[in-house]
Amino acid sequence: MDFLNKLNIALKEADETEYWLDLLHTTNYLDDTQYESINSDCAELIKLLTSIIKKLKETDDKN
Repeated sequence: MDFLNKLNIALKEADETEYWLDLLHTTNYLDDTQYESINSDCAELIKLLTSIIKKLKETDDKN
């Protein structure tokens, strides 16, 4: 399923973004407030993508 592949790519990109946010925070490029705001959005996106991918896989397995 092409849509599932696109979602998996998006999840990998979000994971990489989380890595870079951690690095930017560790090196003090982002202060605590900036980091917490952006990182919480990123974490929410990862949860959302993970949930969608899981449900699509379950649906695909039933068919």
